[in-house]
Formats: sequence, structure tokens, C-alpha cells
Amino acid sequence: MVRIGIAGAGAIAAIHVDAFKMFPEDVQVVAVADIFIDKAKALIDKRGRRAEAFGDIHEMIDKGGIDAVSICLPPSDHASVSLYAMDRGKHVLCEKPMASSLEECDAVIRSAEKNGVIFFPVCQNRFKTPIERVARLKEGGRLGKLLFGEFRSLWWRGENYYDIWWRGTWEKEAGGCFTSHAVHYIDLMVRLLGMPDSVRAVTTNVGHHNSECEDAGCAIFMYGSVPVVFISSLVTSGEPQSIHLDFEKASIDIPWSVSASTALPNGFPQEDEEGERAIDEAYHGIPELELEGHPAQLKAFIDTIEGRSQAAVDAADGRHTIELIMGIYLSSATGEKVTFPIGPDSPVYTTEGLVRTMPRFFRKTKSLDNFSTSEITLGRNIGK
Repeated sequence: MVRIGIAGAGAIAAIHVDAFKMFPEDVQVVAVADIFIDKAKALIDKRGRRAEAFGDIHEMIDKGGIDAVSICLPPSDHASVSLYAMDRGKHVLCEKPMASSLEECDAVIRSAEKNGVIFFPVCQNRFKTPIERVARLKEGGRLGKLLFGEFRSLWWRGENYYDIWWRGTWEKEAGGCFTSHAVHYIDLMVRLLGMPDSVRAVTTNVGHHNSECEDAGCAIFMYGSVPVVFISSLVTSGEPQSIHLDFEKASIDIPWSVSASTALPNGFPQEDEEGERAIDEAYHGIPELELEGHPAQLKAFIDTIEGRSQAAVDAADGRHTIELIMGIYLSSATGEKVTFPIGPDSPVYTTEGLVRTMPRFFRKTKSLDNFSTSEITLGRNIGK
């Protein structure tokens, strides 16, 4: 039985608690901590858990009788709480982004290795049937060589989204739509395609005047000679998120569709029905995952702690995502191509360097301690 402490009592914390409740024989939430202790108590009461409420996260880690901590805090606290917990022998599950800088990512990686504990960055969309199926098709050679790609991380948030105190600042949130939202699709790009060689990017803020950071942007990642276009926004009604990949043998989309073409004598396309049918049958021949999303990743976290399975993700996976986001920011600030990997000599390796490097699109003038509601929406269920 793994005893979990929840650090932070906001909306995403409720999703963690609900997922852990699905596995009562393996895990128990025994503590919840938040600087607003009434929020911690309310989460416990609403979710029907027998857990102790704390007003101090460090006290919960030290005295809460926990084996692991689930971190659901503002991004600027992710690394410091992770390091504090791991130095005390606690396993860590940390919401995105895993840290605010590459310097912090590297410190987290070292700490997990030094203390012999498990660190899982939350990347719940990896645990979705369509992603697993496409990854296996690609890895099995069924699709051929990648020729082109497009990732569309398109969301919508009202202007008041940035009224909360930590959002919309380079220091506290470490970025705008790429850090807070596109992080999910950047992680999926790495899962499906691996790490690119370079990036060119532009960012802007067109609709959120209480944020220093970007709310829209475009990046072109290069995988050798293959371009992969990545677009991100917080101004797109309907949130039409999707992945499109062109391979030698077919073009595929998530949500799932497949198209294949053969050439007419003049080079124009005609539909390759047989090729489409073969790939579609191979796709649907891969079994659906028994669990998906947060429940699947949280179960994998518990199984790894208990030694029932190897780690499905680790701190290095989380670092890859931050590295690509920092590459986007550096390219957008300098107007130049950024090559990977990004090391300690980069101006965006540290939080301080990021703050110095990036423009402030607007000055933050509103700063609320808390919202009156913690209800959130999670975007599209990719592939469904």
C-alpha cells in the first residue's frame, strides 16, 4: 500500500485524488496540503477521503506519514518541492511542467538518481490508445519514413484566466501557451518522433493583456530535412487539437483517420484504398489500453514504486519537453535558429536567464490570490 500526499488542492489535485481512488488496494491518499488549508480540507471532504489537511507542504512531507507526493502546485514550486521530497526519500509524481528551467530539470534528475526514488512527470496523453497505436505502427515500420508533420495545440482561455497571481509571468509560470498548454503536444511529438535537431519560432500575445507571456505562436522543428510545424494558441474557440503526420506509405491523423495515395501517369493522386485498408486494420488490431489518461499514468506510478513494472516515463522525458519549449522561446526572442541539445551555456538554461531574455508583451496589473471556482476543462480527449 502506497501512502500518497497531495501537494496543492486546486482543480488538478481533485483529478489526482479521483484517479488514486480507483485503486484502493494499492494506494491511499493520507494527506493534502495547501497554503489555504481550507482548500485542503474542502478537497478531503468533497472527495470522501480520510486524510489529514496541512497548511504547509513541507510539514506534510515531513510528518504526513507518506511514501510519495503528488505535486499539483504552480510551476515555480514544482522543482523545489520535488527536491525537498526526494531528499527525504519520497517518490514524486509532478504535474506539468516538471520544472521552470533546464537547470531545475537537471537538479531533479540528479536528485532522483542520488536518492534512489521514482520521479514521474505527468504526461497523461501518452497513456491514450490512439497515441500507443500510432507509436507502434511507426516503430514497426508500417508507415515508412516521416515526410512532414503538424501538431495543433489550440486552446481558448478568457482574459481573466491570467488574473491569478502566478499566471502570465516569466518568473512564476516560465512562459505562456507553450509552457502551460502546448507542453502536452510537445511531449507527444517527442513520444512519436523523438527529439528534433533544431527549431525556428515566433511568439506573440494577441488577446491576454494581463500576461507578460505569449498566447499564440508557431514553431518549425527540423528532423534532419523533415519539417514538423507546431502551432499553439489560447485564442481558438472550440479547441480543435490534432496531430497530422505524412509518411511514405500513408498520411495519418489523430483523431484517427488514414489516407493513402498512388500516382496517376501525370503525377496527380488517386486514392490507394488497399493501402488505407491495410493500415487501418493494423491500427485497430492493436488492443485498446485498459486504462487511459491520468488513471493510467497514476497506476503506472504506483506499479513502479511497488516493483510491478518498469518506469513508463522518467525525469529525462520531462526535461525533453522543457528543452524544446526553451528552444522555442530563445528562437522567438533572437529571431535565429536554435539547435539541440541546449546546455548550461544557453541564456535560457536558468529561470533568471529566461526572465532576462524574453520580452514582456504586457504588464501584469491584476493579481488575485484565488479564484471563486476551481472548475477546469482539460481540452479534447485526444483520439476520441
